[in-house]
Amino acid sequence: MLADILAAATPSVVPAAVAVIAVDGEVVAAEAAGELVRYSDPDGTLAPVRPPARRDSIFDLASISKLFTTSVILSLVVEGRLDLDAPVARWLPAFYTDRRRITLRHLLTHTAGLQPTHRVDHVPPAERLDTILATPITSAVGGPYLYTDVGMVTVGRIAEVAGEAPLDELVRTRVTAPLGLTDTGYRRLRVSGEPGPVPADFSRIAKTECHRAIGEVHDETAHSLGGVAGHAGVFSTADDVLRFGEALRLGHLPLNGEMTRDHGVEGAPFRHGLGVRIGDPAVVGPLTDAFGHSGFTGTSLVVDPVHRLTVVLLTNAVHPVRGRPGIRELRHAVAAEALRIGSPS
Repeated sequence: MLADILAAATPSVVPAAVAVIAVDGEVVAAEAAGELVRYSDPDGTLAPVRPPARRDSIFDLASISKLFTTSVILSLVVEGRLDLDAPVARWLPAFYTDRRRITLRHLLTHTAGLQPTHRVDHVPPAERLDTILATPITSAVGGPYLYTDVGMVTVGRIAEVAGEAPLDELVRTRVTAPLGLTDTGYRRLRVSGEPGPVPADFSRIAKTECHRAIGEVHDETAHSLGGVAGHAGVFSTADDVLRFGEALRLGHLPLNGEMTRDHGVEGAPFRHGLGVRIGDPAVVGPLTDAFGHSGFTGTSLVVDPVHRLTVVLLTNAVHPVRGRPGIRELRHAVAAEALRIGSPS
């Protein structure tokens, strides 16, 4: 039972977890367990107030944010504002004229040869994005696969240039509003790094590491960029992520089929679409043909068209500190339960 799986994992693996499983778009199992703010310091001192996780609790999605950015990009491709196979230099001439072979398709499949990360905490705020866009190439363009947040930060900036609006606005107008995802969006910070206004629904938000305020994005690079970036920064509830996953399963997003097909990426430990992973063994468990993505905070979205399943797991596995063991096993257990529920008797 899903309730038993989550109960066994809290708080030893994750302080809080919400899981939702749908078959043919109908929710067949949904559970919440644990506490949204369990610890008051990195040493594990229990917090004086520990609100329980609920089905409508809000979590930092981490890299699941990449799927929202990809959806924005593909909507701009449909409108003719972007071309997946044109040189990125067309939209970022100040940074990419010396590497004209790199295309959006390279960035979305992590085959642009860019180094995995580029920390900019030490850089003046006004220079941080430009510093990331100038990240050097450290591997061959076109493959092999090299997972990089830098590439998706770049994709987010391309979306802003082509869409003529900030990324958070593009995600809202092109993805979350059309799908009715009322609890999904970026919780912005001022560029200086100081927290912005506390969200009205902050009591529903799961805390990440203790050095982050509730509602602040966990990812260091996204935090340095003011809370909005192409690779991280989106917060959401399990039901909103489920609705987004169903849109992917049913092909309701622009160029949906192009996003979720196998692009034959060399050297990846799984098949790869545009922004999405297919059959990622760290996430899908027995759903070997499912696609989706995981997030560093312990989140995952798994969509299995063959079994007509959409599976969402949201956790704050990095609370009070990162490096807690067992999240892979929890993801597998939830996926296995989804298969059990969804398989014909």
